[in-house]
Amino acid sequence: MSRVKIVAILLFSLMLVIAGCGAKPGSGTGAADRETPVSSPENGAETGNRGKLNVLVSFYPMYEFAKQVAGDLADVEMLVPAGVEPHDWEPTPQHMKKIAEADVLVYNGAGMEGWIDRVLSTVGSGNRIDVEASKGIEMMEGSGHGHAHHRDDHEHGHDHSHGDHEHGEDADSHTHEAHDDHGDHGETDGHAHEHESDANHSHHDHGGLDPHVWLSPALAAIEVRNIEQALCQAAPEHKDEFAKNADAYVAELERLDQDYRQALSGTKRKDFITQHAAFGYLAKEYGLTQVPIAGLSPDQEPSAEQMAEIVAFAKEHNVTTVFFESFVSSKVAEAIASEIGAKTAVLHTIESISEEDRANNADYIGLMRQNLEALQKALNE
Repeated sequence: MSRVKIVAILLFSLMLVIAGCGAKPGSGTGAADRETPVSSPENGAETGNRGKLNVLVSFYPMYEFAKQVAGDLADVEMLVPAGVEPHDWEPTPQHMKKIAEADVLVYNGAGMEGWIDRVLSTVGSGNRIDVEASKGIEMMEGSGHGHAHHRDDHEHGHDHSHGDHEHGEDADSHTHEAHDDHGDHGETDGHAHEHESDANHSHHDHGGLDPHVWLSPALAAIEVRNIEQALCQAAPEHKDEFAKNADAYVAELERLDQDYRQALSGTKRKDFITQHAAFGYLAKEYGLTQVPIAGLSPDQEPSAEQMAEIVAFAKEHNVTTVFFESFVSSKVAEAIASEIGAKTAVLHTIESISEEDRANNADYIGLMRQNLEALQKALNE
């Protein structure tokens, strides 16, 4: 064998050894063990398509809506854990990392997530699509007197990327490309400053706007459509599946909406007392009047004057039920109920869901039906 052939064989053998050292055990060349990109079939996708989307959502209603639209085409993860009051939650560095790595981030907006601007300005956007689910909904002021702000244009100057799906004509999902000039989400039309001097102002206030739009099934359907459009933008090859899923879920929401209208249209009374001013949109949608003991934040304590006013109202209107919510103390509601000889009952804000509820397959529509039963009973006594 010639010296040239021997040298060539040795060089080839050396290359094989180097390649083998670069691979992980059991991986051949090592390519299969590299970090799997989103578009890889190993990440849950069909061959030739994107992999499963990594969808991160702020709290429970956003999780339910995103999961219903995404189906099996996305891994949907909730930032605020089950059973935790979202008004009190703050992201950790680990959450920031997850947000930075997500394909889609879904949040309610309107000041519900007080940390959102700060977090987004810190982590940047990259290729992530950030969707404010309440986009395009007329927002009520937190005082409950019903003045609305229509949010056609995001007040912080974000660039807007519109999907091409017909269901998204009124739904404006958008990517955040710059966050240096973000303001507070609640600072709309200059109304937020009016509440800064309020004696009951809390750091959990939502900047003067009521963010609890998901408690109206009709408005929840708008949030679902906004999420649908964002997912279509993130994975346009699956827009037909997203549309089919969204259509099916919106049909359920429409049935729920009709059930509310039918059940609440002829009740004996229209006023209901709640511990937390979370039901303004529901009340407005179905011709009711919410009488909150405290403000938008569940940890706000009413003043003695406010307590006296509520007691007087309850006695004058023969109120038989005072509503409170899960995950917060019911002592204020119980005190008023005791004063007027009424009972207390739960009205779910669905801001969070307990582990027990999740184990029992409770969901948004199921909890909303429980709310309907509680309202129908209280308003007909």
